[in-house]
Amino acid sequence: MGPHFPKWLRTQESIALLDTIPDWFWDKYLNFVYFNISHNQIKGNLPNFSLSSRFIFATVDFSSNHLEGPLLSLPSSVFYVDLSGNKFSGPISFLCSVRVGVYHLDLSSNQLSGTLPDCWIKFEDLAFLNLANNGLSGTIPHSFGSLRNILALSLSNNSFSGEFPFLRNCTRLTVIDLQKNALSGKIPDWIGESLPNLVILSLQSNKFHGNIPFQLCRLVNIQILDLSSNNITGTIPKCVKNFTALSQERSSNASITNQLTPIVTTEGSFIVESVVCLWLTWKGGEYLYKNTLGLVKSFDLSVNKLDGVVPEEIMSLVGLIALNLSRNNFSGTIPPKIGQLQLLDFLDLSRNQFSGEIPLSLSQINRLSVMDLSNNDLWGKIPTGTQLQSFNAAMYAGNPGLCGLPLPNKCPGEEPAQGPTTTKEDEFITLGFYISLTLGFIAGFWGVCGTLVLSQSRRHAYFNFLANTRDRIYVATMINFAKLKQWFNN
Repeated sequence: MGPHFPKWLRTQESIALLDTIPDWFWDKYLNFVYFNISHNQIKGNLPNFSLSSRFIFATVDFSSNHLEGPLLSLPSSVFYVDLSGNKFSGPISFLCSVRVGVYHLDLSSNQLSGTLPDCWIKFEDLAFLNLANNGLSGTIPHSFGSLRNILALSLSNNSFSGEFPFLRNCTRLTVIDLQKNALSGKIPDWIGESLPNLVILSLQSNKFHGNIPFQLCRLVNIQILDLSSNNITGTIPKCVKNFTALSQERSSNASITNQLTPIVTTEGSFIVESVVCLWLTWKGGEYLYKNTLGLVKSFDLSVNKLDGVVPEEIMSLVGLIALNLSRNNFSGTIPPKIGQLQLLDFLDLSRNQFSGEIPLSLSQINRLSVMDLSNNDLWGKIPTGTQLQSFNAAMYAGNPGLCGLPLPNKCPGEEPAQGPTTTKEDEFITLGFYISLTLGFIAGFWGVCGTLVLSQSRRHAYFNFLANTRDRIYVATMINFAKLKQWFNN
């Protein structure tokens, strides 16, 4: 709708819910409990809410529009704010003037820039903070540690630097998404000790170094652990078997949802819900998961400098849907019990130093849709099974010792593929048979046709015979047709 809204809308004084916004809206006093204009094509700037106390909104959802310009303030009474998916620009220093009580703040996917203000101590009620996909930079303020009620934190795809933020006191955290920044230093060991409720920990594409702390094994609720594309060294700790959630085949919820919080106003009360979304690298592409995020169970250590053998303990994580250990320095054999991971849909072990044969149990994973074992030192015959033979030969490339389908090279001692069984009758089909067949055809053809060509009397007799035969057939057909017609008439 818009910009020509019905005129009678201007006369309404007690509107509590509005899903569209006319041009004159900001010049009229209205008190909204729930203000939602999301997923439209609305353009323009937002007013400076701090200049007037008329703007009394409990919930503001302006997401997925074309709103632009700087963000100067927020309504003084707001609890839930979603301005994501717009074109807002400039700094976010205005946050220091926001009143206490904001529960949900989503400014993701805009063009915000500058550094984060250091006033997070006032956001004691904040449970959901999403600043992903902006142009923010600098270090993450130490005052983030005062967000004691925070449940989900996403700062991904910015240019933050410095070390991992101090979140030791944020014991209720279930989601930490810091992927695609420039954070450095070691992964803190207190994560496993102080954040026992973590379900998602994504540190992909940063500059973290050092070993994987064995304390991370205390994250019994972890379902997505992504440490890929860093400079992490050392081995995989054997205590990963303690990842209880990854050891269970089923997930309790399809989505990862923050607690339902009732908002009470003078107009009544209602429930707001914050659903976590996350960008995941999946099967060679990036996809946004939201309503099915809770079903994803992933362990990604790819593109690091890890070495040693892959511990057998990983094979106890039978709930895994994706396992990516590619582009490291792992050695030894692929664990023989890898077939226990029956739910695997994605497996990438490429670009390592794995040796030995491909375990026979791997062919027993029926759900695999993407697999890559290329560029290792594997040898022997690829186990026979409809699953492993269905992959492209490129998924086995760079392993000179491998043989068997789908590779073109046969294994030593392997008999060539046999054609159809030869019967005794097939023994007569020789070159002489085809020569005799050709000569017999020529003799028979010219024995008949040659006589007709050379003998005029025989040619006339032959064609008279054909003409008479045609006439007799025609006359017989017409007589029978006439009799049949007369029979129907009677």
